[in-house]
Amino acid sequence: MVSGTGRSIDTGQGYQVEGLIQTDAAINQGNSGGPLVNLAGEVIGVNNMIVRGSASGAVAEGLGFAIPVNTAQAVANQIVAQGYFSRPFMGISYQAISPDIAANYNLPVQWGVYVTKVAADSPASKAGLQADDIIISLNNVKMDETHNYLNVLYTYKPGDQVTLGVMRDGKEITIQITLGESSHT
Repeated sequence: MVSGTGRSIDTGQGYQVEGLIQTDAAINQGNSGGPLVNLAGEVIGVNNMIVRGSASGAVAEGLGFAIPVNTAQAVANQIVAQGYFSRPFMGISYQAISPDIAANYNLPVQWGVYVTKVAADSPASKAGLQADDIIISLNNVKMDETHNYLNVLYTYKPGDQVTLGVMRDGKEITIQITLGESSHT
């Protein structure tokens, strides 16, 4: 049974998985990757995660999430065509900034991405991005609680040119960057 669409789950790894189908169908451990089907037997999604509890200790059994079939099909087509699934990348190491982190470190912004390292010969280094820069927007999409860096970045593809809003030494500047290709996770 589908109980919701367009759901988002925080992975705890700096990004959210968005656009998921929430299902109340039982997904037991080891069953992720199986199809989610409608009453006509058509595949509408690929089951990929379950919720087994919360910080309060309450257990939410039977709450599962599936990747919509159109997303799974797009990834599969790219894997068949080129042997891997690519994502855009800039070539930076970073720390996400939230209001708590901003307050602890006296940062000039509440939300953003603090650049800790720029890889040599990466799209970021070629564009002039530097360690200690703070990315505050990507193509005018401001980093905030609903727009985190990776989710916004992943709306683009390798080769796209984007404009970064960056805080550098207390001043806001813009940097044009052509996104590279990463075949990593």
